[in-house]
Amino acid sequence: MGAWVDTYAKHLAQTVPRCHAGRMTDTSDVTVLLVNLGTPTAPTPRAVRRFLSEFLHDHRVVQLTRWLWCPLLHGLILPLRGPKVAAKYAAIWMEGGSPLAVHTQDLATALQQRLPQFKVSHAMRYGEPTLSQALKGSGEGTVSRVLVLPLYPQYSSTTTASIADVIAAVIAAVDSDAHMIDDYHRDPGWIAAIAGSIQEHWTRHGRSEHLLMSFHGLPQRLVDAGDPYATQCIASAHAIASALDLDDTQWTLAFQSRFGRERWLQPSTSDALDALAVRGVRSVDAVCPGFATDCLETLEEVAIMLAEQFHARGGTLRYVPCLNASPAHVEALAQLVQREVATW
Repeated sequence: MGAWVDTYAKHLAQTVPRCHAGRMTDTSDVTVLLVNLGTPTAPTPRAVRRFLSEFLHDHRVVQLTRWLWCPLLHGLILPLRGPKVAAKYAAIWMEGGSPLAVHTQDLATALQQRLPQFKVSHAMRYGEPTLSQALKGSGEGTVSRVLVLPLYPQYSSTTTASIADVIAAVIAAVDSDAHMIDDYHRDPGWIAAIAGSIQEHWTRHGRSEHLLMSFHGLPQRLVDAGDPYATQCIASAHAIASALDLDDTQWTLAFQSRFGRERWLQPSTSDALDALAVRGVRSVDAVCPGFATDCLETLEEVAIMLAEQFHARGGTLRYVPCLNASPAHVEALAQLVQREVATW
């Protein structure tokens, strides 16, 4: 894994301009850009197909040859999945739009208030507001240095590296320097924020028998090829459990959102819940530490679908919301940003 990370770090250093070494004293021209995955603009089949088309066309996400993948995507997957996924979005849609869009905007607004010395904005890797346009716009006026913070605590070639690809393609064409935070999976402030949110949930609602930490899944072949994502998820989970003073019998790590037929990281969240039911566990608190903001995967897949699955096995699953724009999350990201900028 180390060789793969070293190779990608060298590639990033060559393709994404970095700020000069040394402590930065003038931060008036620094933009902090929060980047999330993205979301459809409406809970309709058409909007969902448009979003999924952009997302699933990314070589980082689906690595099949285009002559094989594109006919399958447009001829079968999008027509069939569009209406089904749209119905899922409709079940969680907020008055202000998609939960991911609303919470990301709120997080950027709150971080701007916490860091008035910077300009804070947000973008999406897929959908609106576009990452490429946000990077191009960063060269306007006095803004010339950009700190890109992907809202992915754990690094993966399928997510964080895709953002780096866009930075590399765009930043050379504008008069800006860019720096990207690769991950923050063991950042003390972030760990404390996650643990604090779980403790707050327990204070308000009581403590279930077991804590389930569910991370987004990844094909096993990518991890076998050196992607550090699984290792970082495990490290995050152990750090959170340690902060909560849990022993190994009191919590479980699992991976959700499998897509396709190939082998993905194990255990799956669905299988983990079934195993807990077999053990006689009847109440579970579920948290998703790989997601900075609530979205389809947390609110529909975990809080609704998997909760129903566990209920059918005689249990109760209670979902602990993502950090979203909570003060603890804002403070953790603010400290992370300040430390990074101080090293430029």
